[in-house]
Amino acid sequence: MGNALWRMTARAQAAAVREGDVTAADLVESHLGRIAEVNPAVNAVTQLLAEQARAAAADTDRRRAAGARLGPLEGVPFSVKESTAVEGVPTTYGARRFRDHIARSDAPPVSRLRAAGAIPIGHSNMPTLILAGIHTRSELFGDTANPWSGAVTPGGTSGGDAAAVASGMVPIGLGNDSGGSVRLPASFCGVAGLKPTYGRFAADHRLGPDDPSLASQVLVVDGPLARTVDDLRLAYEVLAGADPRDPRAVPVPAYGEPLDRPLRVAMVPDPGGRGVHPVVRKAVESASDALRDAGYEVCDVADVPRLDDALEVYGRMTLTEFATTWPVVRTLLGEGGHRYVEWGMERGGGPVDLPEYLRLTGVRLGIQRDWAAFLDEYPLVLAPVFTDLPFAPGEEVRDAESYQRVQNALRLCTATSFAGVPAVAVPTGVVDGLPCGVQLIGRPYREDLCLEAAEEVERRLGVLTPIDPRP
Repeated sequence: MGNALWRMTARAQAAAVREGDVTAADLVESHLGRIAEVNPAVNAVTQLLAEQARAAAADTDRRRAAGARLGPLEGVPFSVKESTAVEGVPTTYGARRFRDHIARSDAPPVSRLRAAGAIPIGHSNMPTLILAGIHTRSELFGDTANPWSGAVTPGGTSGGDAAAVASGMVPIGLGNDSGGSVRLPASFCGVAGLKPTYGRFAADHRLGPDDPSLASQVLVVDGPLARTVDDLRLAYEVLAGADPRDPRAVPVPAYGEPLDRPLRVAMVPDPGGRGVHPVVRKAVESASDALRDAGYEVCDVADVPRLDDALEVYGRMTLTEFATTWPVVRTLLGEGGHRYVEWGMERGGGPVDLPEYLRLTGVRLGIQRDWAAFLDEYPLVLAPVFTDLPFAPGEEVRDAESYQRVQNALRLCTATSFAGVPAVAVPTGVVDGLPCGVQLIGRPYREDLCLEAAEEVERRLGVLTPIDPRP
């Protein structure tokens, strides 16, 4: 049974530890064995925390033997993106400059998962400083491979976590998302991912003592990845809630008031009318059939609110903020790492002045208001994560045209991050050897509705992972 432990869901693993069917030590060793087996081919786990994980597992087993009450994720290993602090371990951001940047304490989501009994087993790869591209390639650790096929990227920027979850190295990964960075790798690797509402999870994204500027404060949210939506729900319940370490986190209940049924779902297969690949459109249609079968009222809707406005303002605000530190940051990205941001700066027309920036903050509020009205009519939106097929590793930094093509396909992830609404990415099947998926977008602080609908899709269309890495 020990060799099969890593195949179990996180919920089943925790239950087995609580009930005494397995020890936490055996559970950790099973995952360490799986990492040793497949990580050389995938390169998702960057800093293995084997001895720390073994010590935490031994503590769990001692507490269980003493009759202590165990948590909902007791003994379950999880990975942590290189940008998120784990006490006593370097938070490298994938950059050589920060290879010795030892974290003095856990980031809030790591401490919440630990408090629930989960065990960090390793850091996971990401693009250098999250700025070097969408493909998971860092200056410090190299490329992460998509376990489905080395010909396509695992996505990013939480691609290390997605690849680790998909290949069975961990049942839960902790990433973050500011424009698709959880949802895209979840979709490309065939797993589920949650981008929560701004303020739903406590976080700390400081790179030093000072807090980041406005765009980094309001756009970046931490989010879990898992092989099943139920495991995603389990992580969500642990991570949700206020925390004095993050004044942005709000004490909203994890589950909202019941809504009248059937719930209306706006199906938008081609956001903005810019084109969608037939395979992606078919994935949306398959998910819509699953939701109709589950009793949802799925409505064909022309578009989401103010997509073009959201994309423009997102780009202008973020690139204006990047411009203030870019001369220094550019030197930290390694060879070629500057191209991704600079193509964005070129396309966006450069930074704006202060009066214009202040005006854009008001435009953002108006976009959020229009999304709120739209979601009042349709509590859920069904749409693609990425409107094209998975692309080759590094294609988004090959040239300006490739950059624009990838950005266009990711447009709805960008817009929903800007609006601050939650979304769950869920797989819908496999086409030509690669996974497909969709996202379910919901009202602010109604992650529960997104998770519920995603579970219905999963129930009808199946779970795709864990898998053995393929060349």
